[in-house]
Amino acid sequence: MLTKDQKQQIEKQGMPLEVVEEQINNFESGFPFLDIQKAAQIGDGIIELNETSLQKAMDDYQAKSGEMVIVKFVPASGAASRMFKNLFSFLEKKDTSLDKDDFVKKFISEIKSFAFYEDLDQSLKNAGSSLKEALGNKEYSTIIAHLLEDKGLGYGNLPKGLLKFHNYPDGSRTPVEEHFVEGAQYGIGKGKTVRLHFTVSPEHQKKFEEKVATVKSAMESKFGVHFHISFSQQKKSTDTIAVDLENKPFMEEDGSILFRPAGHGALLENLNDIDADLVFIKNIDNVVPDRLKDTTTTYKKAIGGILLHAQEKAFKALKDLDLAVDEVTVERASKVFTGVIGGKLSPSFASKTLQERAAHLRKKLNRPIRVCGMVENTGEPGGGPFWVKEADGSFSLQIAETAQLDLNNAAQEKIFKSSTHFNPTDLVCGIKDYKGNAFNLMDFRDPKTGFITQKSKSGRDLKAQELPGLWNGSMANWNSIFVEVPLITFNPVKTINDLLRDVHQ
Repeated sequence: MLTKDQKQQIEKQGMPLEVVEEQINNFESGFPFLDIQKAAQIGDGIIELNETSLQKAMDDYQAKSGEMVIVKFVPASGAASRMFKNLFSFLEKKDTSLDKDDFVKKFISEIKSFAFYEDLDQSLKNAGSSLKEALGNKEYSTIIAHLLEDKGLGYGNLPKGLLKFHNYPDGSRTPVEEHFVEGAQYGIGKGKTVRLHFTVSPEHQKKFEEKVATVKSAMESKFGVHFHISFSQQKKSTDTIAVDLENKPFMEEDGSILFRPAGHGALLENLNDIDADLVFIKNIDNVVPDRLKDTTTTYKKAIGGILLHAQEKAFKALKDLDLAVDEVTVERASKVFTGVIGGKLSPSFASKTLQERAAHLRKKLNRPIRVCGMVENTGEPGGGPFWVKEADGSFSLQIAETAQLDLNNAAQEKIFKSSTHFNPTDLVCGIKDYKGNAFNLMDFRDPKTGFITQKSKSGRDLKAQELPGLWNGSMANWNSIFVEVPLITFNPVKTINDLLRDVHQ
């Protein structure tokens, strides 16, 4: 039972009381596991493009994209601090030799390969030394401190999007700049405009704006397009309440309730505010140098073309049903859902009346649609593609995280282990209906697909709750099409040494 003071704090947070009560109930009852039926694979839930179908999909996109409002939606609030976990640990040690630390040894031995090398050298020169001197004197802690701390480059307190990732003859680029370049290659829409939307944390937005201001004009001149840049922040009202191990609100020492950011699922509200015909979604750190961008561009255009083709067929089927409900229009709509969208109707569908079948297909087709790139599973973490049985007996394609699955169940674990692909956060979304109106995306999420994790604060245990993931439960009731894309299109940077991989050089 919430106290009067707690209720006032919740209202001050901007959260409806019933939402918080539902969150507490979720802590008490837990979230149900997702009941996966089988893994989606090539030919059964995942489309494999050959040379002909790839070209057709690209042509479809090229033919229509110039008249559409296209937005490149980039989750960019991730802090870089996790990239530097090993380096921070090294600074805390008294023993600063490299003999027992292979990660730092690799970082130091290949330091000249990083795009920030010259900036780091200049930072040390400003302090009366140089990178060459510090390396010669084995002052590794000094070098790392100048990279991470505010007395130097301050990389430990910056978001990933503002770190220098890639070197070029004319200078280096941050991920923000790489997304400008990518946008110019496949995101040119109506009015020769590339629209980039970055979701950022409040403390970093000013730095993002400053970076954009320094590069926008040059990028427009280079590519002959107009860039429209916008930002949004994860809304405080999407934070979730933390509880103690008895499922009571976790109280800070000052008597305030602890609210925590609710994971990337909170960005559904940011996506819901976007006004666009097409939205590409891609994480801030999944970028490559220009020499490797062609494949990314090819498949981004292809999944865009596949979406536009499916959307056109679905819209036509819905409009036909509005004009007449008969065996012909219902059969056409059925073929669009099963043949184009790739959904599976329930066995009982055929026994329904004509009007019931029409109503059922309207509901199935009049949904947001997404086409998701899927790469071969090589052991990287990421949501996998699975077939899931719906309450109405039909089957839908879902992206499931391991936290959603009951891997203690032998049958579920077997299905999970049979998965051949995973989702690298490579999506294109259609978020308007067949009448041109924006969907309310909040209506199409599954609220029972959240996550509960155990954390600690100030030495005390707590339980935290994440909202349904943006491309998991938040899109559970979308129409989904999965397409195999090459592994080279997935190159995230999780640690600083990932930038030493060939794909980032």
